[in-house]
Amino acid sequence: MESAEPDLAILTETAERVATEAAELVRDARESMLAGRAVTVDTKTSTTDVVTAVDHESERLIRARLAELRPGEPVLGEEGGHEGTSGAPGTAVTWVVDPIDGTVNFLYGLPEFAVSVAAQVDGVSVAGAVVEPVSGRRWTATRGAGSWLDGRRLAVSAPERLDLALVGTGFAYVPERRARQAELVAGLLGHVRDIRRPGSAALDLCAVAAGWTDAYFEHGLHRWDWAAAALVATEAGAVVSLPGEDPELGADGTLAAAPPIAEALRAVLVKCGAGAV
Repeated sequence: MESAEPDLAILTETAERVATEAAELVRDARESMLAGRAVTVDTKTSTTDVVTAVDHESERLIRARLAELRPGEPVLGEEGGHEGTSGAPGTAVTWVVDPIDGTVNFLYGLPEFAVSVAAQVDGVSVAGAVVEPVSGRRWTATRGAGSWLDGRRLAVSAPERLDLALVGTGFAYVPERRARQAELVAGLLGHVRDIRRPGSAALDLCAVAAGWTDAYFEHGLHRWDWAAAALVATEAGAVVSLPGEDPELGADGTLAAAPPIAEALRAVLVKCGAGAV
C-alpha cells in the first residue's frame, strides 16, 4: 500500500511549532549568557567555526519534539547527523534542522541568528520555518502556497537594474577559501549598490523574500543552512539556485535574487570567477 501524500499545511505548522520552542530555549540561554553564564564552546572545520553547548541542546529538543509529533520520520541535523527510519520512498518526509544558524553571532551577543526547521520529500523542501529567538519573528513557507512573516505574505523586491541592487553574502571559515570569496566580492562591488554580510545564511535568504535585500549569494552552504529559508525565498518569488544546480556558480554556490536582476547578477558572478570559489 502506498503512503498518503503528506499534508503540507500540517508540516508547516509542525516546523513552526518546533522551531519556536527551540528558539525559546536559545533565547533563554542567550539571556543567561549575557548575564554572565559561561557557555561551552567547541570547534568544527577550523578554529573560527564554532559550536556551542546551546546548539546541541537546541537540536536535542528539536529531535525530541519531532519524534513525538512525527514519529518514525528521519531527521538530518547540523550537529547530530542523519538519524531515524527511511520510511516509504516518494512520500517519506525527512526533517532538516539547524539548531542555531549564526552561532558566531549568538556567541558574540549579536541578535542575527535563527532556528531553522524544514520538511523535505525526495530532497525537495515542501514546508519550513525560520524563527529568530531575539526578535521573535517567524518566517514560514509552504510549497505552492506562499511564504509569510508573522502573518504577512512576503514578496521580493523589483529593482530596475543591477547597479541599484543591495546584495547579501557570507564567507567560509577556511582562510584560503575566504580569500577567494573576498576577490569575488571585490569584483562584484562595482556592479551593485552595496554588499551586506549579517552572518546567518537563513536570515539572508529570508531578507530576500521580504525585499529587505535584492539578492544573496554564498558558497559552502549545507542543506540545513538553506532547507527552510530557500523555500521562504522561492515562495516569495525569488529566483533561487541551490548548491549543485548551477555548475558555473560553483559546485556549492547558492543564489537567490529578485527576478529583474537575477540573470544580470548571475552573469557578473560567473565573470568574476564564482565557479572557481
